Amino acid sequence: MSGSGSAARGQRVVVVGATGNVGSSLVRALSADATVESVLGLARREPADWPVAKTSWAAVDIGVGDRAEQELTEHFQGADAVVHLAWLIQPTHDPALTWRTNVLGTAHVLRAVAAARVPALVYASSVGAYSPGPKHSPVAETWPTHGWPQAAYSREKAYAERLLDIFERDNTDARVVRMRPGFIFKPESAMQQRRIFAGPLLPNRLLRPGAVPLVPDVPGMRFQVLHSTDAAEAYRLAVTLPVQGAFNLAAEPSVDAALLARLLGSRAVRMPRPVLRAAVAAGWHSHLTPASPHLFDLLMRVPLLDCTRAANELGWSPRHSAEQTLDAFLEGMRRGTGMDTPPLAPRLPHGRLDEFATGVGSRP
Repeated sequence: MSGSGSAARGQRVVVVGATGNVGSSLVRALSADATVESVLGLARREPADWPVAKTSWAAVDIGVGDRAEQELTEHFQGADAVVHLAWLIQPTHDPALTWRTNVLGTAHVLRAVAAARVPALVYASSVGAYSPGPKHSPVAETWPTHGWPQAAYSREKAYAERLLDIFERDNTDARVVRMRPGFIFKPESAMQQRRIFAGPLLPNRLLRPGAVPLVPDVPGMRFQVLHSTDAAEAYRLAVTLPVQGAFNLAAEPSVDAALLARLLGSRAVRMPRPVLRAAVAAGWHSHLTPASPHLFDLLMRVPLLDCTRAANELGWSPRHSAEQTLDAFLEGMRRGTGMDTPPLAPRLPHGRLDEFATGVGSRP
């Protein structure tokens, strides 16, 4: 696969999943890069009114069989790089649907990249692809990527890593980059992530400082986050630099109950893990909250990430600390912040009634 002439004319980049949390930040970062000539944003639903310089849009549902693969191949023709970000977290009550998009859809993207002979593929993996790991010392990119099998999100991320293994074996002239970030936030994704993880029963005002009396301090609850714009910068660097392989991405410090309590003006109270898990499970089984207890299990098991390789080879370091990222995100939750793309819309047409009508945790 070769991109002859790309250096002279500037790069043409296709972003699959361009309207979500990271995709919306990435198209902006790419459009501001002088080495990028054009960006094609692909999404299941095109934005109606969100113009971005050098960017055009097209609608593709990557999970719809041979038609998706054919459409993707046409869109990828002449591209210098494809960035694959498209992913469904919901519906957790219908894992066959998330499998169709996340696994079969990724297979369609990979076959289309090969058919169009695209020189570079940058793929959005995740900390969730990693096998359970330590909470006291960070792991490098060599840590096993077998996931946590009970959580569909982790199981699908791990399976996609195996698809990439096969793709790299069969397409040795392609440059493949796997990004493995922690949990990604920005204020403009606040309402989308409230819909995905908390559901319609969480009032925005509950997140104002001092409104939450306590934060559960569960043994082993420690994880990493980063700002969406910092993640997008790492992806931009992966597109424009001749790197390959896997890169961990996260901001410091790691997040625990004490940090969350400080942000919420609350206090951390020790709580046994089974008690909190039972509460999550009760909300999910009753269709009151969309986040499944298996996602909670995954959160408790993901390792901490060593991001040395991203610093050394990409020259990447996050501009936002974990505390700044979460503080800005919580402010976005309080204000009901969103963006003019379908996934990031601050409000559905009929408000939270639409979330109840479509079944909490039962539809994308």
